[in-house]
Amino acid sequence: MEMSNLPVASVRSSALKTATCEDGEVAAAVPGKKLHSWIAVGFCVLCVLQATLNISLRLAFCEAAEELKRTNVDNLTEERDEWKRNLTLQLKLFNKERGELKEQLDLYASQQTSLFEERDELKKKLDDFIYYSQQQWVYLGGSFYYISSNKTTWQQSRDYCLQKSADLIIINTKEEQDFSNMFQKVMWIGLTDRQTEGVWKWVDGTVLTTSFWSSGEPNNYKGRNEDCGEIWYYNREQSWNDAECENENFWICEKKLAL
Repeated sequence: MEMSNLPVASVRSSALKTATCEDGEVAAAVPGKKLHSWIAVGFCVLCVLQATLNISLRLAFCEAAEELKRTNVDNLTEERDEWKRNLTLQLKLFNKERGELKEQLDLYASQQTSLFEERDELKKKLDDFIYYSQQQWVYLGGSFYYISSNKTTWQQSRDYCLQKSADLIIINTKEEQDFSNMFQKVMWIGLTDRQTEGVWKWVDGTVLTTSFWSSGEPNNYKGRNEDCGEIWYYNREQSWNDAECENENFWICEKKLAL
């Protein structure tokens, strides 16, 4: 009885073990698949998050770069405008200073030219002073005078004076009149009315104003053509006389040379 039941018990035991092993494999296989699925889903989520983060960071970087670019452009523009304002101001100041320097330079050049002209004029005066002094001309009151030692006509007398860069004397003051009389000579002076009868003018073209005519002169004595002035009555202050220009007299030249 016991021997006959042994195989059946073995079979049941084997079947039970077999069933238990298969169920365990099935139970173990199911949780492993779920884990793999969750891992895959988590990885996908991480990829999405990474992509989103990358996009967000890139957008933020682009915005920051654009803002930095705008800021740099604005700063550079403002700096450029500041430089332009400073340059414009400096240019105005430079032009002003240049204009002032040019004015000063022109002034200095003008002063230099004037000094050169004055120097040349003084040198010429000094040379003339030496020349006329050596030629025995007499200096008085800003003029040199030459008193001739021979006689010629009025025009010849004037030509001589002109050759010496002088002219017949022009008497405008009592001092010159007294000076002319003291030589005690009948002398031609630079006075004539040959251009217009009765209008007496000096050789420089000025009309006679201060005169020292002797009483009754000028008079074209006895209808003569007396168109030239002379010192005749040298013992009187009023010593002038009109005479014919072809007469021959001494003469007196005057060279104005104020020092």
